[in-house]
Amino acid sequence: MDTSRANLLGELALDADLERADHIRMAAEQLLRFLDANSDRISALGGMTLIDDDPDFLAVQADLTFRIQSRFQDADTGEWRSEMEVVDAPELVELYNPTDVYAAFADAARALGGLAADEAAPEAASADDDEDDEDDGDEDGQMGDDVLELDAEKAGVNGALYAAAADEWAAARPAPVQADDEDSAAHALYDLALEYQERSQESEARLLGAFEAASATLAGLIGDFVIVDDDDERLTLDANGTLRAEVVPEDGDGEWRALQTPTQLVEYYDPTDVFGDLADALAEAYPGVAPDDDEEDGEDGEADADEADADEGDDAEAGGDD
Repeated sequence: MDTSRANLLGELALDADLERADHIRMAAEQLLRFLDANSDRISALGGMTLIDDDPDFLAVQADLTFRIQSRFQDADTGEWRSEMEVVDAPELVELYNPTDVYAAFADAARALGGLAADEAAPEAASADDDEDDEDDGDEDGQMGDDVLELDAEKAGVNGALYAAAADEWAAARPAPVQADDEDSAAHALYDLALEYQERSQESEARLLGAFEAASATLAGLIGDFVIVDDDDERLTLDANGTLRAEVVPEDGDGEWRALQTPTQLVEYYDPTDVFGDLADALAEAYPGVAPDDDEEDGEDGEADADEADADEGDDAEAGGDD
């Protein structure tokens, strides 16, 4: 290759590297502004699971860092492995297209809020309506027939919106599955059971992911915490808030299987059992976190006494009326 061609390609590569670095810097600054503007909301929610589609996982935590799942090939065994790691906004924009990140925020927020696509929160819409009403009142300075007609129109619009929402809810309800005979009914019911089993596991995985995001800061103060350590299973809450487990499947020939994502965990664990086991393990390791039996009995006794006093007061009032 001649020198002039090499120089051209070298300059092109250098310019591309500079543009890439500048793009990442600007994208990171924009994402940081977005996180800062929504920090109170994210903190109040305890974090959010944005993507949970094995092996792809992304969650924003209450401290505005992100938990992602990375997939790599083990150099020794050649097997593909997955592990969770925590990254900040500048690191995230090198791994994810920022457009996809914002879309994941929007989709996750609407899914958690039960909102349709492109729909804003009802409270926000109500606040805008209230501001418009106040502005109209200030400009007109009176409450006349025009205002009453406007209220009537708005009532009609709100009624239409509620009716549309009810229609949408009804349309979202699954229609009953039809069958012609007992065999076809059994087959359809079997398929339906598997479908809802999968949907249930997806919901459970989202619940575990949300808990991991919410508990990350607290887990960091405690460190790696062993929840269960038996001969055929180990369940741990890592210092970064990640739940991970190792189990020996019944059909696994005694080999341990690593469970490193919420989707994998719900194949073997019920979230209710996970949270209950975690609470029990914490109460055992930190006796002060759970109320004593005597305290619970005392609270129950006080509640019973208050209820009895209230009943006596009602009887006295009834006797006075007689």
